[in-house]
Amino acid sequence: MTDSGTAKSGTAKSGTATPGSPALSRRSVIRAGAVAAALMLAGCTAEADSPATASTAPTPSGPAGPNARFTFATAARPVTLDPALAADTESYRVTRQVLEGLVGVDALTSAPTPLLAKRWTKSEDRRTYTFELRRDVTFHDGEPFNAEAVRRNFERWYTLPESARSNSLMYRSVFRGFSDSPKTAVYRECVVEDEYTVRVELTEPLDSFIPALAAPAFAMSSPKALADAHADDLTQERNGRKVSGYGVSPVGTGPFRFVSWNGDAVELAAYPEYWGEAGQIGTVVFRTISSPEGRLRALKKGEVDGYDLVTVNDVGDLARNGLQIQQRDPYSILYLGINSSFPGLDSVLMRRAVAHAIDKPAVLDGLFLNGTKPAGQFLPEKLGLTSDSVTGYGYDVEKAGELLKEAGYDGRELPFYYPRRVTRSYLPTPEKVYARLSSQLTAAGFNIRPVPVDWSEGYLEKVQGKEDRAFHLLGLAGTYEAGDNFVGTLFGGYTDEFSYNDPEVFSGIEKARSLGDGQEQTDAYHAISDRISERVPAVPLAFPISALALSPRVAAYPTSPVLHEVFNRVTLAER
Repeated sequence: MTDSGTAKSGTAKSGTATPGSPALSRRSVIRAGAVAAALMLAGCTAEADSPATASTAPTPSGPAGPNARFTFATAARPVTLDPALAADTESYRVTRQVLEGLVGVDALTSAPTPLLAKRWTKSEDRRTYTFELRRDVTFHDGEPFNAEAVRRNFERWYTLPESARSNSLMYRSVFRGFSDSPKTAVYRECVVEDEYTVRVELTEPLDSFIPALAAPAFAMSSPKALADAHADDLTQERNGRKVSGYGVSPVGTGPFRFVSWNGDAVELAAYPEYWGEAGQIGTVVFRTISSPEGRLRALKKGEVDGYDLVTVNDVGDLARNGLQIQQRDPYSILYLGINSSFPGLDSVLMRRAVAHAIDKPAVLDGLFLNGTKPAGQFLPEKLGLTSDSVTGYGYDVEKAGELLKEAGYDGRELPFYYPRRVTRSYLPTPEKVYARLSSQLTAAGFNIRPVPVDWSEGYLEKVQGKEDRAFHLLGLAGTYEAGDNFVGTLFGGYTDEFSYNDPEVFSGIEKARSLGDGQEQTDAYHAISDRISERVPAVPLAFPISALALSPRVAAYPTSPVLHEVFNRVTLAER
């Protein structure tokens, strides 16, 4: 067996994880002082979780333990609090506080680190992983965390009934198949070796296996709570969507236990038996405020301690009011989705015309924070997998018109779906981005029909399903550090979102997933990016900078490119 702690950007060291220790993730902190300074949101170079104010931070927890209250405004309600069935940022934001996985995230590099697993090894053929577990952990319902609990979680994901699955499940994109399709499944079995040692067998090498286990979808749930709440039976409804009893009352091993979810508010409380550092925060409240103006107003009035998804319009007001802005390294992609099954868009010539019709810098100008870059491919620079040989589509309206004519476009109306009443890390102002894109496409000769859909009314389901659409706006926020998280999730197989069937891309991604870290894998990802750029199943638009705003009360916040931001690591200043 060989040690398995190495990821693309760093090394996961064996030993005990300490999630309560000060974070070291890279970020920029902007203090109030001048609007001009606040507008210069560019580099991501500062060492993280240094105090964000000049105040000396108090001891993380007093004699009575964590007792501070921390209220955070979110842009949308969570869909479900069962991370295995979630696919949205706001669900994961909550579940990261309540549940933990075997593998954590290094605060500086985003590489995998020990968490509930103290260490792991892998076999020479890279198909068997053995995990040594922490011995001092209990679930919030008092049940022990041990090898059997790990086995039951893996088996639950593998045997998930079709009625509980969606096309956007993380398990599907990483492990490819469930128990009813064993020929395509990468997971084989999970075997208990002793009370605190568990072995996971794969059907083939999977380079992203350890990084993927750091994603919130693979957090450990209490097996008893899963059974008691009938976690795989979606018999309840929350915000118009089907969830299970477990999806509204999760039980994990994290620093906070679930208390309640009522409408726009989720409340958590510090778990007194938490195995790691408790920190200062005794109560966490997530409060949904859908409009950027509403979130800014709540922060200025002291109703919340922070909010995510700062927009360009927020920056000056935040600075004038002495509030903080912290930004993350870019690790998301905004794209224009193309439905290749829509009449006309099955032609690569027409899809290339779309790419030539878009002036990406003009789309981004003034709508995204400084430091946001136009994207020519789907792999963020952070991964070190950028290809220099992708097909470039410079902004060229005349070329777009020529390709439309060559493709035989007859002026057919093209429905363009875009979300309303939402802010995403990759799409801060959806309506304005749509307006610029549709204007550019129209100028090139496309007949665009706008189809606005409220995010809360099933936008994701509509654009990832079989709706009669030509184009849509969407993005992907990375949750673990591997190329597979992006091109594998989007283009690893046929999906209704793109209706894109390209065996060369599918097999290339399978090959890249099986290769170890090194030049051969890098070359494989370059070939994938080159092929995708030739065939244009979607148009990459931007690698957006995302940022959050905090009150002066917050001395340190664990900013993370993959949003691994757990609030026992928040430090509050003395007041």
